[in-house]
Amino acid sequence: MTEALLGHIGILVAFIASIVAMVLSIVGVVGGEKSRSLDGRGVLPGIFFGGALAVAAMEVALITHNFRLTYVADNNAKATPLLYSITGLWSALAGSILLWAFVLAIFCVLFAWRTAKTKADPVVRWAGAVLYGITAFFFGLMVGPADPFGTVAGNVALHGAGPNALLQDNPLVAIHPLMLYVGFVGFSVPFAYAIAMLITGRLGEDWQGEIRRWTVFTWTVLSVGIVLGAWWSYQVLGWGGFWGWDPVENAALLPWLCGTAYLHSVLVHERRGLFRVWNLTLAIAGFALTILATFLTRSGVIVSVHAFSESTLGPILISFFLFVVVLGVGLLAWRGDRMRSPGGIDAPLGREGAFLVNNVVFVGFAFVVLLGTLFPILYQALKNQQVTVGAPYFDTVAAPVGLFLLFLMAIAPALSWRKIAGGILWRRVAIPCSIGVATILICVGFGMRGIETLLGFGLAAMAAGSALRSLVLSMRAAKNHGVGMWRGLVGRTNGGMIVHLGVVVMALALVSAVSFRAQSEIAIAKGQTVHYDGHSFTYLGQRRVNTPQRLATEVVIEIDGAGRFYPAISQYGGAHSEAVGTPAIDSSLLNDVYLTWDATGHTGASTGGQVVTGLGSSSIALGVVIEPLMMWLWVGGLIIGVGGFLSLWPGQRRRATEPVSQSSEKVRNAIEKESEPALS
Repeated sequence: MTEALLGHIGILVAFIASIVAMVLSIVGVVGGEKSRSLDGRGVLPGIFFGGALAVAAMEVALITHNFRLTYVADNNAKATPLLYSITGLWSALAGSILLWAFVLAIFCVLFAWRTAKTKADPVVRWAGAVLYGITAFFFGLMVGPADPFGTVAGNVALHGAGPNALLQDNPLVAIHPLMLYVGFVGFSVPFAYAIAMLITGRLGEDWQGEIRRWTVFTWTVLSVGIVLGAWWSYQVLGWGGFWGWDPVENAALLPWLCGTAYLHSVLVHERRGLFRVWNLTLAIAGFALTILATFLTRSGVIVSVHAFSESTLGPILISFFLFVVVLGVGLLAWRGDRMRSPGGIDAPLGREGAFLVNNVVFVGFAFVVLLGTLFPILYQALKNQQVTVGAPYFDTVAAPVGLFLLFLMAIAPALSWRKIAGGILWRRVAIPCSIGVATILICVGFGMRGIETLLGFGLAAMAAGSALRSLVLSMRAAKNHGVGMWRGLVGRTNGGMIVHLGVVVMALALVSAVSFRAQSEIAIAKGQTVHYDGHSFTYLGQRRVNTPQRLATEVVIEIDGAGRFYPAISQYGGAHSEAVGTPAIDSSLLNDVYLTWDATGHTGASTGGQVVTGLGSSSIALGVVIEPLMMWLWVGGLIIGVGGFLSLWPGQRRRATEPVSQSSEKVRNAIEKESEPALS
């Protein structure tokens, strides 16, 4: 019972400390001169150490298999390896709420450290109060309906039920969820600043810049988390895909889309003082969508391999989501007219216009995804009938949106603030355009067809050329100033160009994998070799794997007369547990060969595989998927992560809302004109 007692104490301490911190922060900012010394920072240790105590107690219970705790008995087993015992913390509902709250506690500490020199500012105090209030809400869930430290009422289990089989089949489960949690929770800080700025009416200072820095970090971690989630699905679920437009996948994508739109439009605010209210709206929407995602994954309203089981949290979470929306919209309505930007966009052919179009595309696509995700839920609630919105709906919009965004990525870096002459623009985009056209011609020469495929390759190459052009110019300027060429790879703009390169690499992988994917199910007998799509497959037999964690039957497949691979039917937690397919993947720089054991002709097999007629007694049905350039999808995600963190590196920054003069643009154009010949 020690872990249960310590866990309850930690949660209660953190909950009370969060409420006290919120109240002290509010009283300190509204209570007048006598209350000005009050600050919630004094009780931050209670929030952090209370959360840390609860997390530590749960991890000890999981590692030692303390089945007296209901959560451990339901999500752990004696045979569960150490890694998956540790990850059991976020493998089910109550534990995931505990992790969410603890990550919030960490962000509270980081916020206090970041604002130590400005802690007396009303914006900081209001932002702190909002952040502490959010933390109190999540710890409060565990004080009530989501208690992770409840104990078993009757007999204590001897072995435990064990984690879901899909959550102990790949070590990515130790990384991917953590990054998603950090990404989701991180949107709390921009939201807190946005609410504070609306309450105080102060947008003319560098608070938007502070929100941007927090958002860059959050967006980067969330981006990598989403890509790792796609990789986990690809390696574990056995269908050969990486993104199925599942409601939970969409829930993670929605705040990412809003965050991406914000990171582009906030540049216009910092440089020109425009888009003030719009940027605050995006910051509020990003956080609200993380709460909606929490509702979708933890309320039981959707059926998904990624979602948690049914719970009583649905009404509470949707009420909190509505509260956030009403609060944000109410403050925007109250302050919006008085906080609008004093100027406007000078010309559509300028960087401001490109960022505006960029925002329309991202937010419009977010609305399409949101509509497709919520429509089945709303339809069932109103009509009491089930309906599904599948991948064709999303793909119909995603393909043209992706192509248009690649076009914007190719053009936008060449644009100037305010407006740009046509001749200068052409001089800047001539090389990227040439690269794009040459790429399309090469693709046609190799026999590729299809408008979307050719445009995808051409626009991706053009966007890559544009980003590389910007990086080369920046590195050259850094070298000329004697600060080292590496300085041309860091900072907000240069890190953003590296992110663009990562997106281009992912786009090329997506276009290749979707356009040239080959999939089939082949019947193959023991000792037989079958050829498919340029590869040979030889079935060598079967083998049994019996470990304390895993019981499996594997088929041994030799690919192209070289390496051996082992698609399997696996069981975790004993012979009576659910059997799941385990794919085998031969991955290379050029393509992936994805194998699944779909069926067996050996009647009475106890492997869990499907028994089908038409196969010989020694034959199997082997699922084969060939996907070109798939590895580069994960490489592109890594490049995005690197670029995001490089953009946080401090560099030379223009003061917030400093106007861009025509003379400064002329100087920049002259410098770039001199640099162009060396680039050709």
